[in-house]
Amino acid sequence: MSEQWTEQSIPDQHGRVAVVTGANTGLGFETARALAEHGARVVLAVRDVEKGRAAAARISGDVSVQALDLTSLESVRDAAAELHTKYASIDLLINNAGVMHPPKQTTKDGFELQLGTNHLGHFALTGLLLDLLLPVPGSRVVTVSSIAHRFRGAAIHFDDLQWERSYDRNGAYGQSKLANLLFTYELQRRLAPVGTTVSVASHPGLAYTELVRNPSAVLRLITPVLAPLVSQDAAHGALPSLRAATDPAVLGGQYYGPDGRGELRGNPRVTPSSPQSYDQTLQQRLWSVSEDLTGVKFPVAHPETRPEPAERTK
Repeated sequence: MSEQWTEQSIPDQHGRVAVVTGANTGLGFETARALAEHGARVVLAVRDVEKGRAAAARISGDVSVQALDLTSLESVRDAAAELHTKYASIDLLINNAGVMHPPKQTTKDGFELQLGTNHLGHFALTGLLLDLLLPVPGSRVVTVSSIAHRFRGAAIHFDDLQWERSYDRNGAYGQSKLANLLFTYELQRRLAPVGTTVSVASHPGLAYTELVRNPSAVLRLITPVLAPLVSQDAAHGALPSLRAATDPAVLGGQYYGPDGRGELRGNPRVTPSSPQSYDQTLQQRLWSVSEDLTGVKFPVAHPETRPEPAERTK
């Protein structure tokens, strides 16, 4: 077990601007709340503005609400444009919002819902906001992945990326969470020569939140029994993201998760991700496809040298 890292470990955040997606509930709310309570100026980037305002009213500190629907590239562009008018710079972008195991659906742009929301929407948002982070020394992009990126069948299905031939909601979720890590590591490689901004990933372990709103029949039966034994609440599930966002010792390309058995719960620490998540060819191919699908080009190029994307601390 590593040293204890709690909300009390968060350094003073006064003077910092943090944008947190999906911040009206669950992990995003707890992340936003903790940052605001430590002095950050926090933007709740949410699809439902009224729910966002209700969440903001429950947080002590400087909190505002920004409309953002990650299932619509038009909404992502509009949100990025509005944030450019409101803020001269951004210190933290926390790509937290996500959907898990829904029935087969597509985004407004025709992407499979989980890939479109969890990866492509955040890819576009990050690219459109990165110019506000790059001038800020110590700025960070934190992208929330999942232990599901390791599950059997988790892969990037380039031959059927949108699951049009057949749909497996578990496989589609695993694909989207693997995509989060491939994006994190490729973004860090592109950011490294700049030296001001770093890209980091996190996962909450097993946190029982509203994200788990589409369980299978088996999960519906066992969750009431197992959840209290193996999962943790949203406040504890948010700690890996908070550490990735605020710990001065964080390095670009690291991946934070709980230190307990199976990484289901526990104290946040650096943890390795799956071997395929470190595949640089896979990272670059997904990046190219994501640029083509979203139409978003980043203001940082792929360097000629290709260093390892992360510290694989165990």
